[in-house]
Amino acid sequence: MGWIQIMLGFLVITVSISSLSRFYSAGFFLHNDDICRHFYGFKDVYEGIDVRALTARVEEVLNKMESLQDKLESTVQQMEKNKEDLHKTHISRFEYKKFLEDEVIGPLYSAHIALRQIRLPRIEEIENGTLIEYPLINNFVIEEIRKYISPKENRVGKTNIYGTRKIYNTIGHACAVMKKELEEYMEYDIGSYCKDDWNLAQKLMIHGCDPLPRRRCLTRASKLYLKPYAINESLWRIPDGRNVRWSNYQCRNFECLSSKNPRRGYSKCTGCFEMEKEKLKWVTNTSLAIDFLIKDVLAIKPGEIRLGLDFGVGTGTFAARMREQNVTIVSTALNLGAPFSEMIALRGLIPLYATLNQRLPFFDNTLDLIHTAGFMDGWIDLQLMDFILFDWDRILRPGGLLWIDRFFCQRKDLDDYMYMFLQFRYRKHKWSIAPKSKDEVYLSALLEKPPRSL
Repeated sequence: MGWIQIMLGFLVITVSISSLSRFYSAGFFLHNDDICRHFYGFKDVYEGIDVRALTARVEEVLNKMESLQDKLESTVQQMEKNKEDLHKTHISRFEYKKFLEDEVIGPLYSAHIALRQIRLPRIEEIENGTLIEYPLINNFVIEEIRKYISPKENRVGKTNIYGTRKIYNTIGHACAVMKKELEEYMEYDIGSYCKDDWNLAQKLMIHGCDPLPRRRCLTRASKLYLKPYAINESLWRIPDGRNVRWSNYQCRNFECLSSKNPRRGYSKCTGCFEMEKEKLKWVTNTSLAIDFLIKDVLAIKPGEIRLGLDFGVGTGTFAARMREQNVTIVSTALNLGAPFSEMIALRGLIPLYATLNQRLPFFDNTLDLIHTAGFMDGWIDLQLMDFILFDWDRILRPGGLLWIDRFFCQRKDLDDYMYMFLQFRYRKHKWSIAPKSKDEVYLSALLEKPPRSL
């Protein structure tokens, strides 16, 4: 059995050498001016390199190597103690093969793969002389994520229509914090069916992992998907429930979503799935001055309101009423306990699956109207609200209308929120405040963006 001891000892030496070879090739153990400047020079030299993530991945590999080395050394020492028994023991080739596979080759392969996955900093110089490194590469183990976030060079080195030589796929910065959830989301068989995990994707988005990486798997649809209703009847008819995947909702059909059902699974926009109630909104006079009618709003800018954004939680009723006035409205939607996005689409309207976290995907000065109701209320942080309002100001055209519909907050906070809306110096067409409760108030306003011709 002496030759087994020799072989195991040789493997210990091989593992130790291989764990250092990659860093030797990078110049860590030789005097290499570029490497020294890259890691130990001034801050602007290595700014853009995630040193912490790189260090964590290197330590992970070294720990695997050290664990394997300890295991092999322990095995050799045990064999030294039992020399006499070894001479009497006969190990079959199958047992010897299994020992090598389980105790040596498997751990060695795992360490080898982990070592291969480490992206050592590549000193890449862009036009202004700044050194850059691909971000987030060493934060993730799942190969599909690493492939996605790696820059994709144009074929034949040509410049593309955007004027760049590479395409950088984007993910939200909070994806690095939600590493476990993102790796679960991105673990699938390429070309096969995706898992029914849209709720995991939405959780990632809401917590700042937005945008999400694209996936190379096939989206599941309802098993009994039917042709949607024609547009002349779909606007005010509950869609066929067989066109929705209900597996991640508390309810299993649209009837269950009734406001009378305490176990409907959602709390925002109660009654939004009841068309008889929805038909009354924005077209029927109420006793409250905070309730503006669509016809009165459109009369302020006759013929000028053509397209806009409804930022809130709902089933598309505002967009449906505007469609009847030949106005195209995009409705933001998240599936917060109910199929809001599916409902909007099945009504023949446009859902925009977006969170509060992201910059809106519209160019500057392009929308005629922004309407907000039922979502961005007094719970929101003032600084976050400031960023959102400036983004709305960016996409609203000069002369465009901002319709704040039943915004509510604590009475003591009203002055702060009023300042947030008035800081842009929009023209007031309508402005109304009404009590919601003893300590809360409603605010509705219709404001016009000034020209700002510079």
